[in-house]
Amino acid sequence: GRRPNGMAQHNGQGGDPSTLFEVVKLGKSAMQSVVDDWIESYKQDRDMALLDLINFFIQCSGCKGTVRIEMFRNMQNAEIIRKMTEEFDEDSGDYPLTIAGPQWKKFRYNFCEFICVLIRQCQYSIIYDEYMMDTVISLLTGLSDSQVRAFRHTSTLAAMKLMTALVNVALNLSINQDNTQRQYEAERNKVAGKRATDKLELLLEKRKELQENQDEIENMMNSIFKGIFVHRYRDAIAEIRAICIEEIGVWMKLYSDAFLNDSYLKYVGWTLHDRQGEVRLKCLKALQTLYTNRGLFPKLELFTNRFKDRIVSMTLDKEYDVAVEAIRLVTLILHGSEDALSNEDCENVYHLVYSAHRPVAVAAGEFLHRKLFSRHDPQAEEALAKRRGRNSPNGNLIRMLVLFFLESELHEHAAYLVDSLWDSSQELLKDWDCMIELLLEEPVQGEEALGDRHESALIELMVCTIRQAAEAHPPVGRGTGKRVLTAKEKKTQIDDKNKLTEHFIIALPMLLSKYQADAEKVANLLQIPQFFDLEVYSSGRMEKHLDALLKQIRLVVEKHTETEVLEACSKTYSILCSEEYTIMNRVDIARSQLIDELTDRFSHSVEDLLQEGDEADDDDIYSVLSSLKKLTAFHNAHDLTKWDLFKNCYRLLKMGIEQGSMPEQVGAFRCSVILRLWHVILFVFSQDDLVALRRVVKSFLAVCQQCLSNVNTPVKEQAFMLLCDLLMIFSHQLTTGSREALQPLVFNPDGTLQSELLSFVLDHVFIDQDDENQSMEGDEEDEANKIEALHKRRNLLAAFSKLIIYDIVDMPAAADIFKHYMKYYNDYGDIIKETLSKTRQTDKIQCAKTLILSLQQLFNELVQDQGPNLDRTSSHVSGIKELARRFALTFGLDQIKTREAVATLHKDGIDFAFKFPNPKGAEYPPTNLAFLEVLCEFSSKLLRQDKKTVHSYLEKFMTEYMMERREDVWLPLIAYRNSLLTGGDEDRMSVTTGSTTSRASTVRSKRGRPPLHKKLPEESGDGSWVMRNDSLQTPGGLQTPQLTSTVLRENPRQAYGAQTPTLLTAESPQMQMSWLDQQKMEEVNRKDRGGMNYMKARSGAMLSHTIQRRRGLMEDDAEPIFEDVMMSSRGQLEDMNEEFEDTMVIDLPPSRNRRERAELRPDFFDSTAIIEDDSVSLAFCILIFSCDK
Repeated sequence: GRRPNGMAQHNGQGGDPSTLFEVVKLGKSAMQSVVDDWIESYKQDRDMALLDLINFFIQCSGCKGTVRIEMFRNMQNAEIIRKMTEEFDEDSGDYPLTIAGPQWKKFRYNFCEFICVLIRQCQYSIIYDEYMMDTVISLLTGLSDSQVRAFRHTSTLAAMKLMTALVNVALNLSINQDNTQRQYEAERNKVAGKRATDKLELLLEKRKELQENQDEIENMMNSIFKGIFVHRYRDAIAEIRAICIEEIGVWMKLYSDAFLNDSYLKYVGWTLHDRQGEVRLKCLKALQTLYTNRGLFPKLELFTNRFKDRIVSMTLDKEYDVAVEAIRLVTLILHGSEDALSNEDCENVYHLVYSAHRPVAVAAGEFLHRKLFSRHDPQAEEALAKRRGRNSPNGNLIRMLVLFFLESELHEHAAYLVDSLWDSSQELLKDWDCMIELLLEEPVQGEEALGDRHESALIELMVCTIRQAAEAHPPVGRGTGKRVLTAKEKKTQIDDKNKLTEHFIIALPMLLSKYQADAEKVANLLQIPQFFDLEVYSSGRMEKHLDALLKQIRLVVEKHTETEVLEACSKTYSILCSEEYTIMNRVDIARSQLIDELTDRFSHSVEDLLQEGDEADDDDIYSVLSSLKKLTAFHNAHDLTKWDLFKNCYRLLKMGIEQGSMPEQVGAFRCSVILRLWHVILFVFSQDDLVALRRVVKSFLAVCQQCLSNVNTPVKEQAFMLLCDLLMIFSHQLTTGSREALQPLVFNPDGTLQSELLSFVLDHVFIDQDDENQSMEGDEEDEANKIEALHKRRNLLAAFSKLIIYDIVDMPAAADIFKHYMKYYNDYGDIIKETLSKTRQTDKIQCAKTLILSLQQLFNELVQDQGPNLDRTSSHVSGIKELARRFALTFGLDQIKTREAVATLHKDGIDFAFKFPNPKGAEYPPTNLAFLEVLCEFSSKLLRQDKKTVHSYLEKFMTEYMMERREDVWLPLIAYRNSLLTGGDEDRMSVTTGSTTSRASTVRSKRGRPPLHKKLPEESGDGSWVMRNDSLQTPGGLQTPQLTSTVLRENPRQAYGAQTPTLLTAESPQMQMSWLDQQKMEEVNRKDRGGMNYMKARSGAMLSHTIQRRRGLMEDDAEPIFEDVMMSSRGQLEDMNEEFEDTMVIDLPPSRNRRERAELRPDFFDSTAIIEDDSVSLAFCILIFSCDK
């Protein structure tokens, strides 16, 4: 059976008719049987079968149209395609090849398989009938030239797979031709009596037939290549270009005799410059399949010379996947021909072993291994090593590795180099025997001794290989974190750990003994014990090697004063003293003996220094300093409280303060603090202990505070960091988690200490780095010093910011930090932004007050520098406005959550702008009026109803004279007022002409003029939010020294504002209601008293107006109750959203006209009608909630 349109039924089942497209999409039948069914139908009626195939390609493109038999017979392909284009469903841009999901991924595979199987099954007869292939190729060529992407994409994929199938056919024909030719030659070369003439004729006939078929296949391939590939390999769609390049790579690999030549390779070479990464990736993968076959290198020689530079440059591609494949391709080129790459080409790949992207680094490591670290003649090298008495033949390779590391001049990245080579050169990197031999044994004849730099580099690399083997994960900065190891990887890790332990338990003491005078080498070697399996000491009866290690560590401590070395020794003792190992007691005894000796030496040195006083010489100071450094290093990881070192440290600090700067104070600081922390960590305090500890901590805090004024910068910085850390530790959070008993240890910094900390930050963090380092130019070491200095300043700022975030220092102190956000954005932008985010989470309103305070400080500084008549176009004013804009962006998109904070910000800004009247008289603008222009940046963050509230508050400060002014000096007021009236129903001043808009004039005429003489806030006698005294005073609330507080640089006439003793004042009970809600209630009361009669009189007109409103939503509306819903300048969706927001605030009481409106028959297509029913109850709930707050 056939359906009327000529499409076959699926498997002959009349109950489940299906198109060829649906059969392939479902994929339930084997593709061979599907193709066999189609071939059978083709033999019966080739037109109907071809019609099925044509519709298959059309439907695979996502087109809903169907080609009918009369269209197929009577219309050209171009007409059919045009007709199908008209019937294409354009509602969605998706089509089968682009739809996501496993079903459509399987369809793509089935689609390609169907085409390949179709050609394979037809290769012996049907494809040569000059009908089937001509029809299909003609259709695909037309579709591939369509403007419709789906047609073009699907037909190109089909054509390329068709071409691949034809290449296979051509290859088989070529093989058959060669076989036939050999048979013919063999038969012809026989002697005349044995030659079979009939067989020769058959072979000649077969050869001729094969040649004709070959010519036909080549004609088909030429038609596809020239008609489709040449146009589509540069298609606008990257996926189509990628398909073409992928398939041409397959053709060159399958049939290299025909396709692997410059005529085809040039297309791949040109596409290496494609702008899309996925296309470049296909090019590289296509080339990799060719370069993998070394027999093809002669044919690729010209291409390599032409495009080698481009391939090498792609190792730095911005797409990491492309870069990885480019490196692999370069490695294949190197493997095929050592001379193909120049030294410069190789060096371009070498440095990628230090890339932070691990796949790139590993690929570069494979290249490096093949180029430098692979043994070319392993047997000869092993024989040479044995003759020299070496256990390993890798000596020269390890020397080469060290040399490469040194020449790369990236010494701190040894871990990256090891990780890059780990997959390809693991045997070399785990040859610890060879490394130990090179370090400990003297060079034999024919070997060159390692220099000092080479030994240091080898030790560093060796430690990195040990870490990589023991931890089995990449170093920090590579990878997303520790992944779960497989069972095989876990076994390898355990075996490696046992192997390195056996090697270095014996070798480490000898290495330390040899290099104990070199701080860098010793610091690296002392990292090795942390990777040991320490059970081996006891299970393997190697206690003598443990004793040798402890002896060497003790000698290192006695000999060195470098912090890095001492901390490495301290950490090693800490690891060896772990309670889970039986060696703990032996190590603990050795550690106690060492600390006893250091403590005695420190005590005697301090006594001698204190006795000699001013007469102390350098030797006395050095003795104290060296012993204090050693004790400080051990304090970090060990509890030394039983040695009671605090007394001597405190005496040393007091002496330093009394007599001036002393370098050992820094160590004394750290030592003292760590001592106190061990008390907090380890002891359960009695009340007397708490009192005693509080007295000690308090005295130490006082000493640190005194040191903030020390002339020695390191001392000041150390004192500042310790103060910040101690205030964090002994803050109110100390009592959380059922630790109320520790309340006596809580310290809250007073105003003086907060001011000094803030002053320190302003003086030492927000400084011009160029001024600080003006003598440092051009030298790499100087650049490193600048980076180090910046890192130190960032730590100082972060320490102080934590105090603000955790409410240890009053939040308004952050104003001095926030105001530097723009100027120091590159250096501290991330820290300041995070501080702002955290403080907003703590208290939105207080954070908003702090933001406006920071802007006020900058404005005051500008007024102080330029005078009251500011140039509003100057870069300084623009900078303040830009900072305000950035601050406004931090409030986010949820205006409901931030409405109270934003409104408070506006209130404080208005207070500041009108705070000081102009001394010239009332006809002149207030001195800070220009600040309103800065405040405009926050107007967009106000809800529409809040804009009215803020505008009403603004009008309390405005006189009738101010409203009528249009001079330039009044432009900030005009601009700010207009920003509040945007979308509202008040009149709008024109900044340029002073005119009002026609719509605003209409509304104003119907509502009446606003009151002209508003009572100033100071004259108001009620308890409104205007009278609240919780706003931040513009002069800095912290009692900061005059030389650092930026706010205190106000004009002299503003000085009285600086008398505020604290930044925050307690609110009276009647002020607990939100000031925004209080202003709303005040507005409600005013409207109730003055406007109820008017509203009642208008209620009759209101009903008819509502009906008119529903007829024409864009008409002007004179009634203020609906003014919030309609704005001709905005879309209806935004209006509806804002109307919904309008119901979520305390607005007008349910007056008569609202009740009448609710009684109207609701229009359920009107969003305002849907939400109106709950508006009254919702407003009432919010009122109750606000009152509770």
